[in-house]
Amino acid sequence: MTEAELLALHLVARGRLLPTVTEDGYAAWRVGPLDPSDVERMRRLGITREQLDLVGDRLAREPGGTTPFADPVPHLVPELRDWAAAIAKEQDPAVRVSLRVEATEDFSTFTVVPQVHNMTEPGVVADLVDYPERLDAMVALRHAARVWAPLTRLLELAVPDALELSDEEVRDLLGDGGHALAAAGVPVYWPRELDRSAAATAVVGGDELPSFFDGLLDFSWQVTLGGEPLSAAEMDSLAEAHRPVVRLRDRWTLVEPDLVRKARERTLKPLTAIEALGVTLTGRAEVEGEWVPVAPSRPLELLRERLSVPEDVQQPAALTATLRDYQLRGLRWLARMTETGLGACLADDMGLGKTITLIALHLHRGAGPTLVVCPASLLGNWEREIRRFAPGVPVHRYHGSERSIVDGGGFVLTTYGTMRIDADELSTVPWDLVVADEAQHVKNPRSDTARALRRIRANARVALTGTPVENNLSELWAILDWTTPGLLGSLSEFRTRWAQPVEAGDPVAADRLAKLVRPFLLRRRKSDPGIAPELPPKTETDQPVSLTREQAGLYEAVVRETMAGIRETTGMRRRGLVLKLLTALKQVCNHPAQYLGETDTPLSGRSGKLELLDELVDTIRAEGGGLLVFTQYVAMARLLARHLGERGVPAQLLHGGTPVRQRDELVRHFQEAAEPPVFLLSLKAAGTGLNLTRADHVVHYDRWWNPAVEAQATDRAYRIGQDRPVQVHRLIAEGTLEDRIAALLESKKELADAVLGEKPGELTELTDTELAELVELRGMP
Repeated sequence: MTEAELLALHLVARGRLLPTVTEDGYAAWRVGPLDPSDVERMRRLGITREQLDLVGDRLAREPGGTTPFADPVPHLVPELRDWAAAIAKEQDPAVRVSLRVEATEDFSTFTVVPQVHNMTEPGVVADLVDYPERLDAMVALRHAARVWAPLTRLLELAVPDALELSDEEVRDLLGDGGHALAAAGVPVYWPRELDRSAAATAVVGGDELPSFFDGLLDFSWQVTLGGEPLSAAEMDSLAEAHRPVVRLRDRWTLVEPDLVRKARERTLKPLTAIEALGVTLTGRAEVEGEWVPVAPSRPLELLRERLSVPEDVQQPAALTATLRDYQLRGLRWLARMTETGLGACLADDMGLGKTITLIALHLHRGAGPTLVVCPASLLGNWEREIRRFAPGVPVHRYHGSERSIVDGGGFVLTTYGTMRIDADELSTVPWDLVVADEAQHVKNPRSDTARALRRIRANARVALTGTPVENNLSELWAILDWTTPGLLGSLSEFRTRWAQPVEAGDPVAADRLAKLVRPFLLRRRKSDPGIAPELPPKTETDQPVSLTREQAGLYEAVVRETMAGIRETTGMRRRGLVLKLLTALKQVCNHPAQYLGETDTPLSGRSGKLELLDELVDTIRAEGGGLLVFTQYVAMARLLARHLGERGVPAQLLHGGTPVRQRDELVRHFQEAAEPPVFLLSLKAAGTGLNLTRADHVVHYDRWWNPAVEAQATDRAYRIGQDRPVQVHRLIAEGTLEDRIAALLESKKELADAVLGEKPGELTELTDTELAELVELRGMP
């Protein structure tokens, strides 16, 4: 890329483009308005304005543009010449002014001298009184005076050569006035012999750190000169300054009014230790609505360094397994965080071994009992894994009608429902660790379950989840505010300071949030280097199917009748009808019997999805494979179970109403059977926690609104312990709502990746026209 192209690209990125009409009457773009610094750069590089205009015009046009100034093919528009000339005269005059500040030797008096820059002759600068084209220069000065009022006194002079400034005007020129002039393209040049390096930094901390969740740390302004902190006496001298220029360290120094105020009112609101750690990690703090640099005390710097270095921990001798390299790294990270007194969130993809890593952490700490709170479906898996990998360590289920706490120093396992009821009882135990497995279950901090979990105290808290962010960043706040209270501020502060800017695409906010949460959240994906080679490949395929005539007729009837009602309603009733429509159409796409509520009518020949499922089942079973079939509807799962039974295909069903012990038996039978049955699973009840590596095929019979939930379900088979390639089949009814939802789901994978990668509500806000286009049946004869 040439120097002209680089400079033009820089100007276009700053929005410096103006419409023009060429001499022969064609629409074009020219770069501008230019600042004196831009003109000086052109002079140094030997670049002409015409070169920049050619590049800028090319950059401003876009493929497919049709308007005169967007179409790559030039448009003849002589009638726009006067309009373009008026814009150029207003926004890109031939001359620009700058202000040169002069001072007496003792800096008792300041004078501002207007200078003129000829924008067509780079390098030509003259005092306004010496510039031959005085009229153009006065127009430019009048423009500057509209931005900074004191310049109007220059316009009143017969010879506008210089203007003496009061101290108040100098302060304003250093602060708001100077910023406004710079934004208007009027730079201000101060005497070189004046030191302008004074700056303010927020300083946090003291000689010692209190407990992370108790006590406060000093937070105050520190003024520096040339990067070196001023002494307390020098700060006092600055605070007492009555003029914009102060003698500091044998040099005259210009100080902005805001800097004097910070020296005078240097004490800020104290921070908690965890807040202080947060600003230390990001290097910035929000003070009075402004992000300012922060200088941490030495103890905080040492803590930051410690958090970046893993503990030198070896695999516990009592662990009857060999940790993979990334699992050992996870153990070292957890050991460092918990021994520091901070909580942590291990957010590895499902199937990468979070359970065994936590068991290893318990063995490493050996400091007391560990309470594991998990969904009911995972109690059996936790008990089996503990007995397998830590034999001899006591493990007790706190669940059921006759539950009691056993003081054995090992593991106590309970469910979120039981914990919610017995939080007061559980809080009487001196837990060393409290672990929240599938921590997304407490993503709503206002829920009774989340409130109950917060009441149980422990030396350290660890969250385990494969999806720290499913729908929005407030879910991340809920998890980390439990593991490390106060780190991200209150929920309202988090939304304003972090979530809203990040979700709006602000890269600076995303980077700062990443720095803040990185030490507390360890996120590994199966695709990461060093992990992917340890898993077999996974193939995901969208399987399009056609609707039968019965399905097509039902689909169009539902659209026609429900859309008529939607068009006549508003508010909550309309939203309810939209959700009813979406649900009904998904059920029709699954099978007419599901939508019609039939339980004993014939099923064959009535659904394109069912026909394809039969083909997949026959092929997979012939190859000796194992198959999981997920559906969000228990009613559909029961229909599939009946249908497969009538075909003589062994099938078993697990849903939210399946008792815990029966779940364990179903999992064991599927894993150990020589020819495993087809396993039908309710998505929400069985999408997490289960280890079903006997399966090498996963079918999503219908699509959930959240791709992260589907990915978790797939990970029942695609996880550590799987030694065969996994094939994922997503059944999608062609020409229907499902086709369009599939495209929408792809876009939902991006949010979490910005900081670390159940949204039907958005669809209820579509207009009638948009909704009709979404649900329209297309491509049917």
